[in-house]
Amino acid sequence: MNSSGPAYPLASLYVGDLHADVTEAMLYQKFSPAGPIMSIRVCRDIITRRSLGYAYINFQQPADAECALDTMNYDVIKGRPIRIMWSQRDPGLRKSGVGNIFIKNMDESIDNKALYDTFSAFGNILSCKVVCDEKGSKGYGFVHFETHEAANRAIDTMNGMLLNDRKVFVGHFKSRKEREVEFGTKAMKFTNVYIKNFGEDYNDEKLKEVFSAFGRTLSVRVMKDERGRSRGFGFVNYANHEDAQKAVSEMNGKEINGKMVYVGRAQKRLERQGELKRKFDQIKQDRIQRYQGVNLYVKNLDDSIDDERLRKEFAPYGTITSAKVMTDGSQSKGFGFVCFSSPEEATKAVTEMNGRIVATKPLYVALAQRREERKAILTNKYMQRLATLRTMTSPIIDSYQQTGYYMTVPQTGLHPGSTHRQLHAQDEYVQDLCQHILSCAITWMVASDMCNTVGGRTDMPGVTRNSQYKYSSAVRNAQQVVPAPVMEPPVHIGPEPLTASMLAAAPLMDQKQLLGERLYPMIHALHPNLAGKITGMLLEIDNSELLHMLESPESLHSKVDEAIAVLQAHQVKECSPTK
Repeated sequence: MNSSGPAYPLASLYVGDLHADVTEAMLYQKFSPAGPIMSIRVCRDIITRRSLGYAYINFQQPADAECALDTMNYDVIKGRPIRIMWSQRDPGLRKSGVGNIFIKNMDESIDNKALYDTFSAFGNILSCKVVCDEKGSKGYGFVHFETHEAANRAIDTMNGMLLNDRKVFVGHFKSRKEREVEFGTKAMKFTNVYIKNFGEDYNDEKLKEVFSAFGRTLSVRVMKDERGRSRGFGFVNYANHEDAQKAVSEMNGKEINGKMVYVGRAQKRLERQGELKRKFDQIKQDRIQRYQGVNLYVKNLDDSIDDERLRKEFAPYGTITSAKVMTDGSQSKGFGFVCFSSPEEATKAVTEMNGRIVATKPLYVALAQRREERKAILTNKYMQRLATLRTMTSPIIDSYQQTGYYMTVPQTGLHPGSTHRQLHAQDEYVQDLCQHILSCAITWMVASDMCNTVGGRTDMPGVTRNSQYKYSSAVRNAQQVVPAPVMEPPVHIGPEPLTASMLAAAPLMDQKQLLGERLYPMIHALHPNLAGKITGMLLEIDNSELLHMLESPESLHSKVDEAIAVLQAHQVKECSPTK
């Protein structure tokens, strides 16, 4: 076996196919005999904190990482063989396809280790995997060599060879785009023709009689049901492409047996699905372009507002092509859409109608956005806030614990790449800290409100409001509360409902705090561990929409779900090279 590994300065290994219960401590116990370990991190879902099934292990010395790779690959932990490879965080190299080969028609008994052992004779392997489902091997897999030359040697030697009595195909890996181009070229030279809608009384002989007029046929087949009756479609395979093309050109749309038939190139199921998907995507893009900048989203509608009333309210601002209140049966869902004939008219309507009271409620009016666009905007705001917080300094940083599993090691004799590795760990450390700060900020805001409510409300008899607070470096001192008369115990009074007029009367800089104080408990009831982060993200949204969330649990749930999706996408992007 060729065991000389690539000289990665970080001495970092990727460990995949992990059981969900495998922890950093288990991996440390398993890998520490190979040599001193700098860090171990099992990647986890940001919401559920469940393992994603893979981890990264940074050794102090590259030789120790190489030893672990050679001696522990496919060892079993908690009933599953683990898959170890050099960690390659450069997506360009992983996606380039250089040195990557594809093997198919493999016997189901061949697993990752058998595939690795078979192909390691041709060169150093960066990654190796047999594709499986719940039933086991799917009969194909991939081997990624370090060099293109090693891949060529493997193809020249193994293509057409028998592995466990099955002749395997071994070739260079091709991307989906390359396969589609190659398949499209082959499709231009088709010989197989698909015919449908010719009725139930046509059999193979009749179909051949009609279509053999265009050239020599190799096979003709009418498809039948379980009772032996024609299903109204079939196939004709010609000896030459020109004959097949002529049959399609002359017979498509012609009448056979009193019916107009369809005649076209026969397609595989996946190809038909791909073609339908492309057509659907094109229709979708055309629709998006058609309504870009002219379609308005209107919510917080009074239950009495119907399509006609909605159109009437927006009619002064331009020509309306459609106005629709969304309903659940006969009951309004509280939102709808108004589409104008031009972007200028739509913009004017947004300016004039957003916040205007119609019937009994202030409207929220904005340009309609697709779900993907809303998620992108929310993600962008979240990342901007994260970037801002990363520049903050805090005494908490020295004592905050990273979620990974980090060991203290001697700093003498470190590999030259250690500085880079420490910086990478620090970057992840600061990221988690920033998220922690977000949560603490909103939690403090709510705690402040509760203290003011219990001990400092000026509208409570006998209680003097005290808004002076003292802070130490990390802990707030307990507030001194003037005791109430003994006649009745103190009563906790929650924040009063927030209305649009109350919010408008508050100073601009205090409006977000008022909204946050009321949103946080509602979000905390849904996701206690993420309430701070989600509240902070949602506070970036327009105030009128936040007011609507306070009144509409459905709207709040929808936005919370979008925020969670953003957090999950960010977690996947931060922690996971594709393997």
